[in-house]
Amino acid sequence: MAGYITVLTTTDSAERAEELARAGVNARVAACAQIDGPIKSVYWWDDALQADQEWRVLYKLTTERFSELEEIIKAVHTYDTPEIIAADITHGSPEYLQWIANETAT
Repeated sequence: MAGYITVLTTTDSAERAEELARAGVNARVAACAQIDGPIKSVYWWDDALQADQEWRVLYKLTTERFSELEEIIKAVHTYDTPEIIAADITHGSPEYLQWIANETAT
């Protein structure tokens, strides 16, 4: 049985978020990607407290495809250090999880 994860990244515009979402799904490494925002992010960068508007992209995929998605995000992203965080999907409907596996099968 495959393992399943969600992967999160953020970016600075709706257009860039859609570009990131489409890149992962079009490459068939993610079954889907959801975009939400704008959100407000508060963080340290360049030794200063920053507060910016961002858009969040949440991908659904099998654990086996993480490295490929990470490469795509890094290639498409405009940030020097993009947020790329993965979390295990510990529970889900069998039909939905199978759909993820089918859509990301190599």
